[in-house]
Amino acid sequence: MPAERPPFALLPLAVVAGFSLLMAFSNYGAPFPFLGVIYEGGAAKSLAFMDSLLSLYLLIGVLKRQQLTVWLLMAYNLFDICNAWINLAIIPIEEYAKLAAVAVSEDDLRFNTLFATVIVVLLNLYLFRIRRQFDNRSPYLF
Repeated sequence: MPAERPPFALLPLAVVAGFSLLMAFSNYGAPFPFLGVIYEGGAAKSLAFMDSLLSLYLLIGVLKRQQLTVWLLMAYNLFDICNAWINLAIIPIEEYAKLAAVAVSEDDLRFNTLFATVIVVLLNLYLFRIRRQFDNRSPYLF
């Protein structure tokens, strides 16, 4: 008996989770802003590595339609939003400009953070809407 194919509704979510994993991998070795502090060196690598592991877990959970993944992914997204706004409120704009090596306006940072927040909230609403597609009740991925 062939394995059941995942529903098409999970495809966009799997693509976003895969993209998130690639972004987490690409942050390895770069300064890592986390809860209002920009970490560098070993701390930044550790945070990027943990973010990569969590993103990998979420991607595999989406592909395996694990119910726990729905709630973990929504919590991860909400934490990511909070982290972005905390970073924006605490880290000076000059620090962001130093990291980007270009002049960054405060309005652009606010707009980009607001836009990303709206996209992630819409993603969470979509995830909540299709949560019944996640029918694997096992708490283990393997």
